[in-house]
Amino acid sequence: MRTWARAIGAALLTTCALVGFASAFAFAGSAGAGTETTITTTDPPPTTTEPPPTEPIEPPPPPTPAPIAFGVTVGGVKVGGLMPGRATEVVRRAFERPLVLVVTETRKIRLRAGALGARPNVPKAVRRARFARPGATVPLDVEVSRARVRAYVDRLGREFDLKPVDARIALDGVKPRAIKSQDGRRLKRIASSRAVRYALQRNTRSPIRLGFEVLEPKVDSVNLGTAVVIRRGSNRLLYFAKAKLVRWFGVATGQSAYPTPLGNYEIVNMQRNPWWYPPPSTWAAESDPVPPGPGNPLGTRWMGISAPYVGIHGTPDAASIGYSASHGCIRMRISDAEWLFRHVKIGTPVFIVAT
Repeated sequence: MRTWARAIGAALLTTCALVGFASAFAFAGSAGAGTETTITTTDPPPTTTEPPPTEPIEPPPPPTPAPIAFGVTVGGVKVGGLMPGRATEVVRRAFERPLVLVVTETRKIRLRAGALGARPNVPKAVRRARFARPGATVPLDVEVSRARVRAYVDRLGREFDLKPVDARIALDGVKPRAIKSQDGRRLKRIASSRAVRYALQRNTRSPIRLGFEVLEPKVDSVNLGTAVVIRRGSNRLLYFAKAKLVRWFGVATGQSAYPTPLGNYEIVNMQRNPWWYPPPSTWAAESDPVPPGPGNPLGTRWMGISAPYVGIHGTPDAASIGYSASHGCIRMRISDAEWLFRHVKIGTPVFIVAT
């Protein structure tokens, strides 16, 4: 009985399925043959693709520079272990140290590098030092003007050059004395300029000893022999031997219109019984030469000195002795002139002083 019931239920289910399938097929056919059916769909609203707002991103901080490797030097200055900024300060300060120029043991000059226009390229050297290996030696490029250094050394030369001094006979009051010779000196300009440039370019500050060339005098010694001193104001001639006064004589010197010249001279010409020739002066323009003899205005002896047209000589006019009466020469009595002539020679110094 139960078996029969199950069979009837299965048959009913099969029949329903067939009927549903047939209905669907018929509906599809009628739709294709009848009015067209349109199915409308609504598109969704467009959506934006912009990213959501975010906070601004700050750039990363610059990398912190590393210190310079240990043992590195820039222009001889130790900068190892220093940061670049600090190394720059240290190198600049070292370069600004003054040069010390040694002229003598007691005379030194401190010279600023900037006074010569020297300019160091410190930034370039420090940049190189940043990438140098430990213990490296980095040079410091320094621009130095040769012209400015040479001009400065020339000024030093004009200040410290010394002319040599010849040995000579000079007066101490009216007394002759021997003056010793002295060597001169001249600054070695080329070598000194080179030494200054080298110190600036190498950034060294060791003292620089300036070199001098020795200039020898032409006369290195004199013998204090005979000397003649003429006191123009007193109209006296003094004769010295080895700085001792031997004799003095009354003389006549130049009148105010033709004064006997003051100064240091020497005897350059000696004549016995000389001719007198008129000098190139207005007072002698109409005169003729006078031969030796009693009327000769030079007497019997002539001792010309290194002042032009001036000499010591005898005179037949003894009354002029003791006065300013000549045209520049020194007149002596004839006998006195002959004595002096025997005791002097070419080169004997003659000093004419105002007293």
